[in-house]
Amino acid sequence: MIEPITSEAAPEQAPDPQLQNDALQAHFQPHISADEIEQVYHLKRAQPLLQVFTALFHGGFEGVLVRLLVLRELASDTGSTSFTRADINTRLAYLLPESLETVLIRLRSNQLLAWDAQQAVYRVTPMARNVLSAIDSLLAMGREEDDNAEMGFLLSQVAGAQVMGGVTVDQLHHLLGRLVELTEEFSDAIASGSEFRLRASQAKWHMACDWVEKGSEILRAITTDENADSATHKAAQAIGRAQSALLNMQGMFSRALNQIERQRVHLGQSGLSTTDIKRWLLEHEDLASLATDAIDQPVVPLFMTPAEMIDVAETELMTDRPDPAVNNGLPTGTDAPTTVSDGPAMQQELDDWLARLSDFAALGNFPSVAEEAPKAIAVQDSLLPASFAVASYRASLLPLLGDAEEARLQGATAELARLPMKLTLQDELVQLPDLEVAAMSLASLSLSLNPEGEKKSDE
Repeated sequence: MIEPITSEAAPEQAPDPQLQNDALQAHFQPHISADEIEQVYHLKRAQPLLQVFTALFHGGFEGVLVRLLVLRELASDTGSTSFTRADINTRLAYLLPESLETVLIRLRSNQLLAWDAQQAVYRVTPMARNVLSAIDSLLAMGREEDDNAEMGFLLSQVAGAQVMGGVTVDQLHHLLGRLVELTEEFSDAIASGSEFRLRASQAKWHMACDWVEKGSEILRAITTDENADSATHKAAQAIGRAQSALLNMQGMFSRALNQIERQRVHLGQSGLSTTDIKRWLLEHEDLASLATDAIDQPVVPLFMTPAEMIDVAETELMTDRPDPAVNNGLPTGTDAPTTVSDGPAMQQELDDWLARLSDFAALGNFPSVAEEAPKAIAVQDSLLPASFAVASYRASLLPLLGDAEEARLQGATAELARLPMKLTLQDELVQLPDLEVAAMSLASLSLSLNPEGEKKSDE
């Protein structure tokens, strides 16, 4: 027979349930009963498990570390399921005997270790193994460099529960809450207008999309499960909508970065911009050290007496007096020197490409197999031929097609947004016989006309 507590260590006295209820009620309003709250009921029902966590994590960090160390050492031994006190002393010889005794008493009194009085051995309880497994999963996610590792932990919990057929609404709500937090974080980064914050958030967004792709498979399994209740289906659908909102932020990132690119200031013909200077300054922890030895000699103040000031003023007055013998007419005009800019004519490139797209958008100019076929063109036909840099620049502007906010503005990008065209993307790559661009995402540009406009054109 296995007994959690023996006479070797005195058990902790069980708390009085009535005293516990009175102490809990003291935290609530007088007219509210704690037992009437649903979450209180669920937490009270899990009291044995919560007391295990209390036994492990109550007190200072050093005590918590030693308890987890002892429990993990014993649970990691798969060669034997029982341990004598001599085995424990040998395995944990690096601990003081008094500290080890205190930890063992605490673990035994809270059902983390079981004591077999007949065989005089300790055993790790199943509850202790479950608790250690949950802690190890969280610690493993914490060691990853991915900033979105916490969402991976939530997804792993949902996936494991789904495989076992026991996914709960609370687990889905935790995942939904994290998705909403990420969406708000990215929205704040876009609204800030900071290029560095935008690029950091965009990198984090790409990592979040990897987890979203994995989570979509889990959601499809939940939504197609006939045994899932309506609350679980609603939570899964809400997660799907949150994932869609997260994925749709790609266009917002591109638009914000394009706006910053248009407003970037370049320092003459050096090729350096204010962004390059800020990035260089951020690499230095001590900016004041940059001024070291920057000045060859200190500034020497000069003092002047009134007499010297009068002499200087008289000299300046006589020097600036105009000579009547000199002709005061205006100088002969000369032509300003002609300069040739070596920089890329990006505005001219944008205007030419916009004219090309406008010609594509004209009715009857789209190639089609038959008259009834949709008027569309492969996206590479509108981006190429061009260099890789120009083709990338053109591709970054395509998400502006149909953007209502951009269409209300003035300029070339606003004209692009007002074109009656629609961009359709697919998750495939198409190989291209081009010297600059080897492959491109499979996409197409199609006419986007309202039914009234088509009707008028037919008349």
